[in-house]
Amino acid sequence: MKYIIVGIGNFGGYLAKRLTNLGHEVIGVDTSESRIEMIKDSITHSIVMDATDQAAVKNLPLKDTDIVIIAIGEDIGASIMSTAIFKQLKSKRIIARAINSLHETVIQAIGVDEIIHPEEETADRLSKRLEMKGVLDSLEISDEYNIVEVKVPERYVGMTVADADIRKEFYLNILTVIKLEQRKNLLGINTPYKNVIGVVTPEYNFDADDILLLFGKINNIQDFLKLGD
Repeated sequence: MKYIIVGIGNFGGYLAKRLTNLGHEVIGVDTSESRIEMIKDSITHSIVMDATDQAAVKNLPLKDTDIVIIAIGEDIGASIMSTAIFKQLKSKRIIARAINSLHETVIQAIGVDEIIHPEEETADRLSKRLEMKGVLDSLEISDEYNIVEVKVPERYVGMTVADADIRKEFYLNILTVIKLEQRKNLLGINTPYKNVIGVVTPEYNFDADDILLLFGKINNIQDFLKLGD
């Protein structure tokens, strides 16, 4: 897919690099020459441009772009103007970052396809992780359901998925198993990364360092976490 990301600050810059690493074509746009200079070798294309200038924005390959992401995090006026311009130029899909509730109301009125709150979403995930002891990471699906990463309880080590029968005992589904491994980065330094093993078979044997990705009701997840107490 092809993305245009407007605003290459901490959030926009990380998102641009992450999408590029995943194999997508990314055009990064920012008014700051220094920000563009820092990211130019990490993404597909980078442009110093004022996205509130409609004449300049018209020169971007909007017809070939699948998603425009307005990631500006400080200048509300610039965010609103650039969002309106991309909307007026009939971008296929616009995702915009909301800085506060008033800003969200305005960009919602413009007609963006999706509004994101990076800081709030990160805080929510962290609070959920801190609230549930033993959770390494979490993704809230609804008020009732969650997806969590949790280290396999000691009682299951050496058992197969079928023998453990977590689904029957706790009404939880094992989406996959993650193994923490080491690989060298560009500097030759070993760094940890998550190796996802894919679909888990009933014959899979749990190892002591396995991380389970579980889906289910929050109260059932909390019952499961008590095994580690």
